[in-house]
Amino acid sequence: MGERPYVLLSCAMSVDGYIDDNTPHRLLLSNDEDFDRVDAVRATCDAILVGAGTVRRDDPRLLVRSPERGRERAARGLPPSPAKVTLTSTGDLDPDAAFFTAGDAERIVYAAPGAVAKLAARLGGAAEVVAAGGPEGPGDGGDDGGGVDLGRVLSDLYGRGVRRLMVEGGTSVHTRFLREDLVDELHLVVAPFFVGDPAAPRFVLGGDFPRDRRRRMELAEARMMGDVTLLRYLLS
Repeated sequence: MGERPYVLLSCAMSVDGYIDDNTPHRLLLSNDEDFDRVDAVRATCDAILVGAGTVRRDDPRLLVRSPERGRERAARGLPPSPAKVTLTSTGDLDPDAAFFTAGDAERIVYAAPGAVAKLAARLGGAAEVVAAGGPEGPGDGGDDGGGVDLGRVLSDLYGRGVRRLMVEGGTSVHTRFLREDLVDELHLVVAPFFVGDPAAPRFVLGGDFPRDRRRRMELAEARMMGDVTLLRYLLS
């Protein structure tokens, strides 16, 4: 892999490591102060990446919410919100999802080669669809781009001018970026409660991670925000 963006992975989880519960409704793991912090971080990035499973499950808008931060970006010659990026192996994406309809940010979908033509036809002009085939990654039964080569994705984004990338989920995406040692900074917010449902999605899947007990991350910051705690780790 050639040059790539600085990668910041951001996640909120319960004390027992879950990022959601197993109900149809999104579990809120954070508070207004942390949501504002995340918005401020988003405003410093060139693109935000989530897996297709997150697009379907959470229907995220992935926009900078603060009008003031949007104006500050515009004053620097940037769009009000960063580009939106997603990964898919199957191409199962709804063009009416907020990822495609909310805001005017650039939208890029990296897909396994077999899904590109069909997906491009379905999305029309809602997003650019890019073939980025690669080996299957860790699977959790969802569609978070396991057949997409992350190295190719990051190289392509760098070529598009993305220098700072924020990764926001889901489980398989977190796992792949961390297993492949592609994360430079980790923002982990811990909520003071348990989920305790083995069927609910976790922060990461099991497996071998480069950052094990022999190669520890550097804790750069620990910050209390109401009843949640931000742990900011440096990995590069």
